[in-house]
Amino acid sequence: MGEMLGAGSPEEDGGDAGSWHKPGRLERQLMSGRQEVRGAAGRDGLLEGDGDALMSPCLSPDYAKEHLAQLQEKAELIAGRMLRFSVFYRNQHKEYFQHVRMHCGNVMKPSLKDNSGSHGSPTSGMLHGIFFSCNTEFNTGQPPQDSPYGRYRFQIPAQRLFNPNTNLYFADFYCMYTAYHYVVLVLAPKGSSGDLFCRERLPQLDISSNKFLTCSVEEGELVYRHAQDSILEVIYTEPVDLSLGVLGEISGHQLMSLSTANAKKDPSCKTCNISVGR
Repeated sequence: MGEMLGAGSPEEDGGDAGSWHKPGRLERQLMSGRQEVRGAAGRDGLLEGDGDALMSPCLSPDYAKEHLAQLQEKAELIAGRMLRFSVFYRNQHKEYFQHVRMHCGNVMKPSLKDNSGSHGSPTSGMLHGIFFSCNTEFNTGQPPQDSPYGRYRFQIPAQRLFNPNTNLYFADFYCMYTAYHYVVLVLAPKGSSGDLFCRERLPQLDISSNKFLTCSVEEGELVYRHAQDSILEVIYTEPVDLSLGVLGEISGHQLMSLSTANAKKDPSCKTCNISVGR
């Protein structure tokens, strides 16, 4: 996958303007007529949105750690078996990466998380980060070639973002009126500002033994696995230099019309909602 960039503008940029988009995996499969894959690409922009959340009686605007622990338990019930992977990836428009190259010193910078997902998430409008996907197609073991978020993909070896010097946190579990669910995780280098933020607000996961995303040492090497039956949305809290990975154009469908901006959690889903005593 070679690099294919030239001069451009930041319009449709996923790092400095716009919304945090989310996929319609099942809808995508129906429209494309392809076999269902487990683990489609997740959101590809991590940005502050301007939509107002519709509050549900069962949702709190400020989940405490014990509430998130309940949400985590629900997420663990549907996580499924663990599949190996080797790279984190981020799909975006060509203009986004051009902007990073020309105006950001070749470095993708963290942006403020929007208000999508659970209305009670303490990360909404508070945590800065960069979104990455890691899900793979179950039949190939590789990232899917389709993406609603742009035809350019940045891939980075998993160990660059996730290793024994990284802490992992559970942040959210939700769906958007669909049969599949998203799990939001945060990767924060130990001692970083993002790590300190998460330590006070989010349940911390054992990086080598959890139901969603693991990094373990096997035969002297780091091995990575992701949950098969959830779409993982991984927020990395620090800047990422493009020189640490590879950028290129994907070969699949773009399907831009199926992406959504600032979408809200389904408040009626019994799988991913909790009661907080309201």
